[in-house]
Amino acid sequence: MIGAIIGDIAGSVYEWDNIKTKKFPLFSPLSFLTDDTVMTIAVAEALLSGGKEEDFIKSMKKYGEMYPDAGYGGRFIDWLFTDDIGAYNSWGNGSAMRVSPVAWHFDTLSEVEYFAKKSAEVTHNHPEGIKGAQATAAAIYLARKGRSKNDIKKYIESNYNYDLSRTLDEIRPSYKFDESCQGTVPQAIVAFLESIDFEDAIRNAISLGGDSDTLAAITGSIAEGAYIVPEWIKKKTLEVLDENLRNVYFEFMEKYYNMRLKRE
Repeated sequence: MIGAIIGDIAGSVYEWDNIKTKKFPLFSPLSFLTDDTVMTIAVAEALLSGGKEEDFIKSMKKYGEMYPDAGYGGRFIDWLFTDDIGAYNSWGNGSAMRVSPVAWHFDTLSEVEYFAKKSAEVTHNHPEGIKGAQATAAAIYLARKGRSKNDIKKYIESNYNYDLSRTLDEIRPSYKFDESCQGTVPQAIVAFLESIDFEDAIRNAISLGGDSDTLAAITGSIAEGAYIVPEWIKKKTLEVLDENLRNVYFEFMEKYYNMRLKRE
């Protein structure tokens, strides 16, 4: 899930100051973490706690209260800071930006897609909100299992009906801020498909403009599965996280590696 966090932090300074080029500093003194990172960590902790509906709700509300100024959407803020735990039929890209831990926690595609739905529908129970989370998680899973970009493209197009035929050069000129899954997830996947390495994927996503931190978080989460994440990028990113967030990240990754060793 570090790929999502890297994308969020790298894209943070460009969300309201879009750029349409791949030539920019990947990090700056002004780079910061947003709700994408906070809720990714919340999903990771929910999975560590069992992955039940109540675990997702409890964890998201916990981290929302711990980081109240992370830049949440208006309806999500209402959900976070009230006693109401009912979903609100959102199709927003928040379900996709936070889903990456699911794709690493489970070892079959069916489990990944099932729990991606579970992680989404506690808030984003609109079909498009669920679809965005599942498509993102499926792409991450297929990437980390060594499937080719062509295989990933075909699977997402066939199973989620996203149009992945447009190139970045075709998308970029008219692309604007879009908080929907349907206006973010396909573009983020294309940014991964056209990349040559991890850093290039992040730069592709941010160069589109729009909701830069979330685009890059989604692209980065998929790219992590396909590429080696440069150590200097990982180190710089973890330095931005506070101890609470880092501890959950390391606990989650330790469990992942332990699970992998048992399977091997």
